[in-house]
Amino acid sequence: MTLIPTDLSASRLSDAVRDPNREIAASSRVIDLSVGIVVCIPCFRRPQHLRLTLESLASQRTPRSFAVVMVENDAARRESAPVAAEYLADGRLQGICLVEQRQGNCQAINAAFETAQALFPAATRFLMIDDDEIASPDWLELMVRTAEATGADVVGGPVLPDFDDDSQPWLSRHPAFRPAYDYSGAVPLIYGCGNCLITRAAFDRLGSPAFDLRFNFLGGGDCDFFVRCRDAGMTFHWTTEAVITETVPQSRTSLGWIAKRGLRIGAINYRVQHKAAQGAAARVRVFAQMLGRLPLSLLRAARLLATSKAVVAMHPVMVALGSLLAALGIEPKPYEASKIVS
Repeated sequence: MTLIPTDLSASRLSDAVRDPNREIAASSRVIDLSVGIVVCIPCFRRPQHLRLTLESLASQRTPRSFAVVMVENDAARRESAPVAAEYLADGRLQGICLVEQRQGNCQAINAAFETAQALFPAATRFLMIDDDEIASPDWLELMVRTAEATGADVVGGPVLPDFDDDSQPWLSRHPAFRPAYDYSGAVPLIYGCGNCLITRAAFDRLGSPAFDLRFNFLGGGDCDFFVRCRDAGMTFHWTTEAVITETVPQSRTSLGWIAKRGLRIGAINYRVQHKAAQGAAARVRVFAQMLGRLPLSLLRAARLLATSKAVVAMHPVMVALGSLLAALGIEPKPYEASKIVS
């Protein structure tokens, strides 16, 4: 165990944060550089919920030592930093909180993973949880145990919605809120990083930055990263028991928000497929596929109407429309600061 008192290790911290657009906002009094596990937490304007996130991490039932790297992505307000500093200062969690001055989803996540790898050279497994999520008590243990048992390069788990407005329980079955898989085992791909474990070897193979900045304001940098992992021959595993819950405010259950979510998913699908296409002919095929999906989505929606709510039935149409609009150069930018509603 290599214990470094942070007041005596300014050079070690500065070495880990060499980017001039990043700065240390807070750190624990002692940092164990020998930890093998780091939990990364991008933060943006949800300080009250961040407290719940950190409390869930401090209460993990595991004998394993781990550190946290939090990234405050609002350099002006810095509302998350004081909450992070509180948990680091009193020893409930060890690690650091840094400020990433460049705003955006991919900027914040890249800052977290890059800093975690640099500051903790012995770490081989990096997990991520968002600041509007709460980890179940055995989450970390189950994720790491799965990685050890399977040798998977990437492990994913479910993010289950916890709606502020519980008057519409059927919303949990909407594709925008439903986990990708309902079983544990090897899977071909995972689609989001809100509940994931990535090995250092995976980061090393794909290089830096891990999350393509072309997805910075749209989102989907995680999906693109995992597609590249798959194409590089890496393996994925899913564990249904490693649950994270996401607090979903009432503003995110409105018809308008759900429709926009469908458009964004469609735009991400197009961008990821277009980027992966090799050559002009392949990109033309992707464009043609996007055109063809809209009429097919109408047929699918008509079938879903027989058994589902209209807001669920319209989802494939919104996804197809989002892909088509993105192919025409029109796409949302939900991760621009001025457009974020927490």
